[in-house]
Amino acid sequence: MITRRNVVLTSALLAGGCASWHSEPSPQSGDFVQVNGQRLLLRGQPYRFVGTNMWYGAYMGSAGPTGDQERLKRELDALQALGVTNIRVLGASELSPLKNSLKPAFRRPTPPYNEVLLEGLDFFMAEMAKRNMKAVIYLSNFWEWSGGFVTYQYWTNGGHYINLGDPAHPWPEFAILSAEFYVSKPANALYRDYVTTLITRRNTITGVAYRDDPAVMSWQLANEPRPGGNMATANIDSFYSWVSDTSAFIKSLDRNHLVSTGNEGLRGCLDSEDVFERLNALQGVDYMTFHIWPLNWSWIDSRNLAQTFEPCESSTKEYIDIHMRAAARVNKPAVAEEFGFVRDGGLNAPSAPTTYRDRFYKLIFDAVEDSTKAGGPFAGTNFWAWGGEGHAQHPDFAMRAGDTSYLGDPPQEPQGRNSVLKTDRSTLELIRNHATRLHAVVA
Repeated sequence: MITRRNVVLTSALLAGGCASWHSEPSPQSGDFVQVNGQRLLLRGQPYRFVGTNMWYGAYMGSAGPTGDQERLKRELDALQALGVTNIRVLGASELSPLKNSLKPAFRRPTPPYNEVLLEGLDFFMAEMAKRNMKAVIYLSNFWEWSGGFVTYQYWTNGGHYINLGDPAHPWPEFAILSAEFYVSKPANALYRDYVTTLITRRNTITGVAYRDDPAVMSWQLANEPRPGGNMATANIDSFYSWVSDTSAFIKSLDRNHLVSTGNEGLRGCLDSEDVFERLNALQGVDYMTFHIWPLNWSWIDSRNLAQTFEPCESSTKEYIDIHMRAAARVNKPAVAEEFGFVRDGGLNAPSAPTTYRDRFYKLIFDAVEDSTKAGGPFAGTNFWAWGGEGHAQHPDFAMRAGDTSYLGDPPQEPQGRNSVLKTDRSTLELIRNHATRLHAVVA
């Protein structure tokens, strides 16, 4: 039976006095992506997609100083020409004291929220709709680069925070603090206020409320939420409870759209298959997500890719297989919604070749095609990330306050490291060919 978006009135919703349901008719239910067992469906047919990440969509869509609406339209046209039909985008950021966090941000501790950026998201979504694209919108971040969970706690705990990578607070101290968000009632009250505002918002360009907009595929609880830094320090039950309660809260506001976690998969579940399966078996989670980061996980040596790529290839195949087996057991679709790879030699310049990145992408694309042909649960991918016309603005490839030539790399990373550019012809051809094959699958 096709999963419908249940209207769940939680005690928090009742207490918060959220906006009542509007009276005008919604679009036809078939206009929204739905779930049927291990498949995503759109208008009754399997929905499979080639997608990308464009965290900066609202920033570029803004009419304010961060924006470049004409470039955004060109970028979306280029993606459409490649066969990309799905974009994962940042829908929230928190003004933060954390190093490398985005400024400006969507919000401060209390309303009013940043209407200029919200209108940027409106523009982005309106342009997506024109191209029949679907968006996955994530609503906060476990990490520091958009403010995230630690910033919510900074606002509500008297001003305490930890910078990721601070030698005085080595790993996993940052992750432990970030995961304390799950049990902070004041922090979650602020989070839910913003979530309510966004989901019930009416797009200033299209006039369509976000909860009625077929251009949204999924609301995502956060970018890479995880139970903590390691098994010894994690409060796993509070993580499950937060995911369950928050997904129910979102569905009480929006009966049309899917809800996903944004979790990294096994690596974001303390390397425990049991934790990952229990997370994704929760009723409010409509499909599974997983991410693949060979450099971050020490699967490769960026300066010795010739010797380290083959073991990375084996690790990637095994990682995909683990998640496909888990998806089959919980009977839900799975999406590889982040995967990135460095240029040859670990260089950031656009002139550096993408030989090994292309091999890595092909490995994942082949797995999607094989799964879909066999009727398996692999529904799609969002490569990290689209850089298009962007370029690093400084010789050290760092992103600095005021930079607006956005690439796919967020502020804490070298600009260009994982970005697919309009000049990466071999990668573009690989994506285009994969999209053609995937869209031709009829099973």
